[in-house]
Amino acid sequence: MKSGIALITRLRLVAIGVTVVALLSACRVASPRNQDSRDPLERLNRATFSLNDHIDRAVAAPIARTYRRVVPYFAQQRVTNVFANASYPTVLVGNIAQGKLKAAAQDVMRLAVNTSVGIGGLFDPATALEIPAHDEDLGQTLGRWGIPSGAYLVLPLLGPSSLRDGIGLLGDQWTEPRHYLTDKQLRWSLWATRKLDKRVRLLETDAVLARTGDKYTFVRSAYLQRREFLVQDGAVADFLPTDEGEDEPMTILPPKR
Repeated sequence: MKSGIALITRLRLVAIGVTVVALLSACRVASPRNQDSRDPLERLNRATFSLNDHIDRAVAAPIARTYRRVVPYFAQQRVTNVFANASYPTVLVGNIAQGKLKAAAQDVMRLAVNTSVGIGGLFDPATALEIPAHDEDLGQTLGRWGIPSGAYLVLPLLGPSSLRDGIGLLGDQWTEPRHYLTDKQLRWSLWATRKLDKRVRLLETDAVLARTGDKYTFVRSAYLQRREFLVQDGAVADFLPTDEGEDEPMTILPPKR
């Protein structure tokens, strides 16, 4: 277990190091033909994306499929609920920072109900009580404050992001309860389990990505549009990426969590 924790720590350091190199290299990386202006680091991002994709297909996806096949759905849902509940301090801070006081009050109620009646978040009675769920983070907050997303980034192991959202991701660590655990083994175990839970919930997208002409372009377009949708609380043009990475109209955007 300790060796696994040490490996995760080293991988996160590598991720940070590559991100720093990407930022320092922004003005020096040659631009590919027909490059998206939002992605000045496309060559480096594609290399990182390819690395992530290989790791995912070799390690993460098989583990996620085994987990979904072996673990009963009821237990899987309890894990998802716990992590969703643990994310609510981040959501609460985001709503307060954006001046969304009504949403913040709902966040407090939702966190209190699910933590107490829901037994630490194992269950979700707040939804049954029709207390709305929200989805906020520091990256969205910075966006609402008028800070542009900046260059698109693909982070090692962590996937698509942007300069603004990468900074937000670092800041969000301070609002996660896991950050304040003194037991490092438990802290990293929770981090790994949360990543596994997220990968399991993304398994259904694998078939969609397999049919795309350019997986990298599709993921980039989907990520940037989704983040803009969240920052603007849905007040954006209705677009969805096609398999070729171009934009075409759609009638329904994915709802906020």
